[in-house]
Amino acid sequence: MSTIVSFKNVQKTYDGETLVVKNLNLEIRKGEFLTMLGPSGSGKTTCLMMLAGFETATHGEILLQGKPINRIPPERRNIGMVFQSYALFPHKSVAENLAFPLKVRKVPKDEIARKVTQALNMVNMEKFASRMPAQLSGGQQQRVAVARALVFEPALVLMDEPLGALDKQLREQMQYEIKQIHEQSGLTVVYVTHDQSEAMTMSDRIAVFNNGIIQQLASPSELYEKPENAFVARFIGESNELKGVVASVDRELCTVKLDGGHSIKASAGVAVSATGGASVSLRPERIAVGERARSCDNVFQGGVKDLIYYGDHLRVVMQVCGRNDFIVKLPNDGAARQLRIGDSVDVGWMADACRALQ
Repeated sequence: MSTIVSFKNVQKTYDGETLVVKNLNLEIRKGEFLTMLGPSGSGKTTCLMMLAGFETATHGEILLQGKPINRIPPERRNIGMVFQSYALFPHKSVAENLAFPLKVRKVPKDEIARKVTQALNMVNMEKFASRMPAQLSGGQQQRVAVARALVFEPALVLMDEPLGALDKQLREQMQYEIKQIHEQSGLTVVYVTHDQSEAMTMSDRIAVFNNGIIQQLASPSELYEKPENAFVARFIGESNELKGVVASVDRELCTVKLDGGHSIKASAGVAVSATGGASVSLRPERIAVGERARSCDNVFQGGVKDLIYYGDHLRVVMQVCGRNDFIVKLPNDGAARQLRIGDSVDVGWMADACRALQ
């Protein structure tokens, strides 16, 4: 798969001292859906704005289709943009909003009408062409904003927290629709969000940002199953974190002596060696309780502190290995429903279900 965007040693500072983006090297593949994910202030939005042309890189170079674009103004980059605020012209109809970027590019009138209709069909908004933005719901306005970004057939579409203003149900529906549009059109999409579930649902690859640095770039499943550091393990999904020191390493497995004195077997992360501290990441749904726990590689006694009913599963807060906030997710079956606050039960997990990170 060919590369459409390259960031080469890109840095960004606003005050001349603090780097918001630090030596970013990133290649975005043509046709992929890549999400820049991270907490507020991690540098993800700044990267998107530099790519769009609304911010200037302090150092380094950004290439689009092999050509440097640092000095090219936004309107000449052939990039579509979707904002959280929709940014529709309130005095123009839906069709006029979509026609605007085509008129700026001096597209012939009959071609404009064809392209507007095509873009509206793509987002199922063909019946609303004559409506004004104020006559549309939030979800409908966002569909129009997506259509406007696609109408001039850009080389690249950038989306900055586009679903942040929508309610949960509509947000999930729009996630599916945007993913469908991406798959049908073959467009390259670069998407920015701080919502991990949104990133996991939509992306081919995710770049996890923190402190201006990409912590890991991988597929959703790889980020979840094989985080490369403790930040990624905490930020992607939910994780129990146990602190200790690596006692030994044997190929892909290691033994970690926890701060409380217990020892556990875990899969060894890429940088793990038998010379330093480690953080063991363990997903709550990988943990067994009661009879099921006894055949696991790691088995401990746990005290049930709280039970929270979620319908399809029970969330159990336990005291395990010296931690009072140890979380276990259990299917809502007969065994789980027998648990009571104050119970002392076996808790266990396999070595390959937890990951030691340094």
